[in-house]
Amino acid sequence: MKKNHITKLSAGSLAMAMALSAVPMSCSAESEKETATGKVVYSFDFEDDDVSSFTNRGENDTTEISVSDEASVSGSKSLLASGRSQSWNGPAFRLDDKLEPYTEYYISAKIKGRYYTDSMLSFQYTNSDGETKYSNLVQNLNGSDWITVDKVKVSFTDEMTGVYVYFEGGQDDIFIDDFIVEEVPSTDIEKDIPSLSAVFGDSFKVGTAITPNDLSSKPVMSLVEKHFGQSITVGNEMKPDSVLNKTACQEYFKKTGDDTVPQISFSAAKPVLNYCRDNKIPVRIHTLVWHSQTPDWFFKEGYEDDGEWVSSEKMLARMENYIKIYFETLTELYPTVDFYACDVVNEAWTDDGKPRQAGQQGQNGSGQSAWVQVFGDNSFIEPAFTFARKYAPESCKLYYNDYNEYMDGKLNAIVEMATSLKEKGLIDGIGMQSHLDARQSLDASFPSVNVYNKALDKYSALGLDIQITELDATIPENSGEQYFDVQADYYKGIIDAIYAHKDNISALIVWGINDDGSWRAKQSPLLFNSEYKAKPAFYSIIEGHDIPEETTGTAKTLLGDANEDGEVNIADATAIIQHLGNKDKYGLSEQGLINADCCNVGDGVTGLDALALQRLEAKQITELPDVAE
Repeated sequence: MKKNHITKLSAGSLAMAMALSAVPMSCSAESEKETATGKVVYSFDFEDDDVSSFTNRGENDTTEISVSDEASVSGSKSLLASGRSQSWNGPAFRLDDKLEPYTEYYISAKIKGRYYTDSMLSFQYTNSDGETKYSNLVQNLNGSDWITVDKVKVSFTDEMTGVYVYFEGGQDDIFIDDFIVEEVPSTDIEKDIPSLSAVFGDSFKVGTAITPNDLSSKPVMSLVEKHFGQSITVGNEMKPDSVLNKTACQEYFKKTGDDTVPQISFSAAKPVLNYCRDNKIPVRIHTLVWHSQTPDWFFKEGYEDDGEWVSSEKMLARMENYIKIYFETLTELYPTVDFYACDVVNEAWTDDGKPRQAGQQGQNGSGQSAWVQVFGDNSFIEPAFTFARKYAPESCKLYYNDYNEYMDGKLNAIVEMATSLKEKGLIDGIGMQSHLDARQSLDASFPSVNVYNKALDKYSALGLDIQITELDATIPENSGEQYFDVQADYYKGIIDAIYAHKDNISALIVWGINDDGSWRAKQSPLLFNSEYKAKPAFYSIIEGHDIPEETTGTAKTLLGDANEDGEVNIADATAIIQHLGNKDKYGLSEQGLINADCCNVGDGVTGLDALALQRLEAKQITELPDVAE
């Protein structure tokens, strides 16, 4: 896979970089310092009476920010946020004018209410469409004494502006102390283990799902690069609630009088799609038509939350235009990306093989379907595939995708539906989500390997393609490593069943990278643990398969190729300089260190190695290694 390489520098730029690398850079309220967990880049105890780095949340926020000696943790002073007239008022700290995009940071702080704390730590940013987005990072900061917020991860992309973390909730005065921002330390992945893509990639694509936040995690993206570079699914940002733009829909309706032409935006998905474009990674589209994560206003007159439900005729028009605009916009923005598969309809059948209940997403969880509310049944499925076939790129295969796809009622409904759609040339395959549960033993696992294998048999018999779209397999919650061996045996049985059907399967997508980042994190469902190391399940699934030599730590040394891009040039000198200046942020890999030692080989990586590469670029020497006199 193509890497994001350091920009090539001229010899003059290199000299400047070498000079600057020797100068300590200060970008914090206090001097930067190393901790056991990472580099502190900002630290505020407010003993210096300086609160200039904190603001309220705009002109409508009445919060007044000052230094107070009424309460403190480690010293005698803290930040006081007073005069708060609304619950969203509060002290905010801007990130994008102080920190680097695509970098993970920890936020830590202490918070206390004057009388009682009823707060939360939140995050906001403005996207490339000018819309401000919000999310809660830590809720329920409740109590009458100091409450600790400890190492909450935050990151942002270069498409985000106005990025803040802030405290909100209640209207009483709050105190903030010991506010710390530190860089999340880098963690090396295991580079000497086989690549999953190399082991299985000749049989079917091996991929995963990521979000824009994942792009800021070096170990996560290193695992993507090593194991999952054949397919990427954008985790949430291509689903209807992320793509549909309510304000733009209403403005278009107001301007034209036509409320059948939904307006969409891929601003949320752009960071991941840009990554896939730049690294030539095929993309699975997930998903177009779904009862969940589709806002109810999309089904209402005038796109109003409290509007009347539209007629099925109007909804068909909206559906067609939505799917048409979706594909047209996507392919116009990313003409070189291989959108090779699309989940056209997602989770339309209940486990007993019936349509979902009609209703709003906001009532009784997300089990009810506004699609059924408008159409009365699942008759919306065929039009969805008809429109997708009409507007999707010819190379994009169309899938019906579902979970519990191995349960008899749902399985039979899917088979019947898919058979009808296949006869009309509207469907290419079945997406088996495969959110599985290893539990405490193979006898208790759900589904059993045998049941899963029988489902593969039935879907294969349809003559349609199969993709395993969201694979994970849980163990009991918060059980540590106790059931990792059971999980390994279960994963092996499932992957062996999948491999036995490889002639009918074109992709295997693991739903996430490592346990901590999973949507089911407490149940440790993935192949890599919280430290980004391979679990027993990883080794179990590759057992018995041919392991390509190039994936077993036998990488060849290319002297000077510090950034491992297969070339030797001035960018490698820059990589060495950055490594020497900040190993936590710009650390070279194990192979990169071997390659970088190109002057006085055996002495380790020093500034002489960067100088040797500069000499090579200037043609003062013709080959490496260089021997310094």
